[in-house]
Amino acid sequence: MKKEELMRRAIMLSEQSVRNGGGPFGAVIARDGEIVAEGANNVTIDCDPTAHAEVSTIRKACKQLGTFDLSGCEIYTSCEPCPMCLGAIYWAHLDKIYYANDRKDAAAIGFDDDFIYEEIDLKPLERKKPAEILLRDEAIRAFKMWQEKEDKTEY
Repeated sequence: MKKEELMRRAIMLSEQSVRNGGGPFGAVIARDGEIVAEGANNVTIDCDPTAHAEVSTIRKACKQLGTFDLSGCEIYTSCEPCPMCLGAIYWAHLDKIYYANDRKDAAAIGFDDDFIYEEIDLKPLERKKPAEILLRDEAIRAFKMWQEKEDKTEY
């Protein structure tokens, strides 16, 4: 499929999501022009704040391909990814992001993520959500175990 067809599919999924009670977001992951996985925003449907179209589609693609590394794949999403989804896209190693609506379009209908981008730039103690380091000396053991593990699968 051509990239325009893949984007039209993501847009169609976003419209279908609205009709089904979800948010106006859809996504498609493709490899070599073939759809690997697709999904839509299910935050309200699944009562899951992480069920954004991109994250849901990444989960499906990884399961379909049996890997956590989606190198060689591209994502087509009906809207510019939010900070969470952008992070997931990077962690999944997707090669390229195509999006239709942008952050300003999303903000105009009540999906404004700028406050998260602003918070990320701040030091943890300056953020609006209180954060506190707790039991670091105990938790560091798992990091040391990982560092010393010889048969680990790095990602």
